[in-house]
Amino acid sequence: MRHAKHLRHLGWLLALSWLAAGPATALGQEWTQWRGSQRDGKAAAELLPSALPSELERRWSVEVGRGYSSPVVAGDRIFLLTREADEEVVRSIDLNSGATIWRQAYAAPYEVNVSATRHGDGPKSTPVLSGGKLYVFGIDGILSCFDADSGDLVWRREFASEYPTTSPIYGASASPLVDGGNVFIHVGGHHDGAIAAFNVNTGEPAWTTRGDGPGHASPILLELHGQRQLVIQTDTHIEGVTADDGQILWQIPFTTDYDQSIITPLVDGEQLILSGLDRGVFAVEIVRDGDSWTSVELWRNDDLPMYMSSPVLIGSRLFGFTHKRSGQFFALDVATGQTLWTSPGREGDNAALVGIGDRLLTLTDGGELMVLAADAAEFAPLARYEVAQSGTYAHPVPTRHGVLIKDSSSLALWQISGAGTEDER
Repeated sequence: MRHAKHLRHLGWLLALSWLAAGPATALGQEWTQWRGSQRDGKAAAELLPSALPSELERRWSVEVGRGYSSPVVAGDRIFLLTREADEEVVRSIDLNSGATIWRQAYAAPYEVNVSATRHGDGPKSTPVLSGGKLYVFGIDGILSCFDADSGDLVWRREFASEYPTTSPIYGASASPLVDGGNVFIHVGGHHDGAIAAFNVNTGEPAWTTRGDGPGHASPILLELHGQRQLVIQTDTHIEGVTADDGQILWQIPFTTDYDQSIITPLVDGEQLILSGLDRGVFAVEIVRDGDSWTSVELWRNDDLPMYMSSPVLIGSRLFGFTHKRSGQFFALDVATGQTLWTSPGREGDNAALVGIGDRLLTLTDGGELMVLAADAAEFAPLARYEVAQSGTYAHPVPTRHGVLIKDSSSLALWQISGAGTEDER
């Protein structure tokens, strides 16, 4: 028993040392931030067995509170942000058993916009785990940093004294991003905010770029033409911002009906894949000429706009979920934007997609988990599983023990036979 505990502790220390090394050393089996280690919705191929079972086994399920924030995982630890009553709750959970390792709560009163009543008052932003610290962004814009091992609060920032409102009209949804010594997030509220960088250890501002209010999409980080930059959606633009000092390099005017800019940008080589409610899905190339930056549209598909569900790239195919036809999966040729196939429709209001090797894992808001072959000529699921009885808006997280599913109030681990068990390790 003591030996097993020692090994688990050693595994956690190794996970923390990997996290401190940064995303360049990603192993593919960790899911340490929004949409995985690289923020692109991809997981290691070995997390899904070649032979799929007819049913999944639920290993455990625990009540955790409400909200759409997705779990993150490193080693055998899960971290999750939820709401209970008028508090936001941050937990560390044992992946093997579902037992709580530590729990922290803080007062976070929030009044839901009448347009978002059915989505509730739970947090929507997913934490980021880096360098032994966990960074969480609550629904009303409270940014906190916790020690991942102990759960102790390291620092917290609130912005009520700096901005008229501290979250966009449907609540803060963007997930923080860590790079180097800074954590990045768009703070403020409707039409008045700032893209900001805060020191990871102290929470002190490194820089702020005040202007538009935040959108609901999460930023990504990439290097284009020798310049490391954030790509971020505000409430009126998609733009590139230098990671070192917050200078705006380029902007694309972009708004949607009802102020719902939600789709996380996706990178494919030199092009960015972008979309929004009733704005089609399109690819742009960012061109640099000296100090001048411009965007050039490469292709556009107006038939399959995305609303809440961010796309995944597997090989030469872009997979997504459109709100058209009451919810419809699709595959596009990423080089041209040409539609390859669409599902019949009526799949739901939302779906989360994960690329696992040459297969696609999808979770609809109705609690149906599906596996598809990425090279299929049509929508033809290899397997379908029911994994929840209530709404599943949080992202599913593949782990070596199975798939984590967060529904309206609970978190469950569903074992996929062959995906890794205690005996196998």
